[in-house]
Amino acid sequence: MLLDIYIHKIYNFCMNTAVINIKTQPEVKTKAEKIASELGISLSSLINTYLKRLVRTQRVTFSVNEEPSEYLKRVMRQADKDLKAGKASPGFDNAKDAIAWLHRSR
Repeated sequence: MLLDIYIHKIYNFCMNTAVINIKTQPEVKTKAEKIASELGISLSSLINTYLKRLVRTQRVTFSVNEEPSEYLKRVMRQADKDLKAGKASPGFDNAKDAIAWLHRSR
């Protein structure tokens, strides 16, 4: 009994942790666990590292290196053509100039 209490106190002293429960989609969790495993760390360590950085920097950073859809690429190409052809509005320093431009372009 005394050994049980001693081990419990050592565990609580060494493992000063709090539990955070989050809800996420199962496939997100599975993919995140796989990535963490490939990095050689647990998902818990990965999240803990992120939280420590959040506390240290007080910033949230998102980085997504996704390829635009074909639709977005097409729209961007068209916008670029319109800009080069002078079909796009110029930049304005104030709303008054923007409204005046809109009335002239009718």
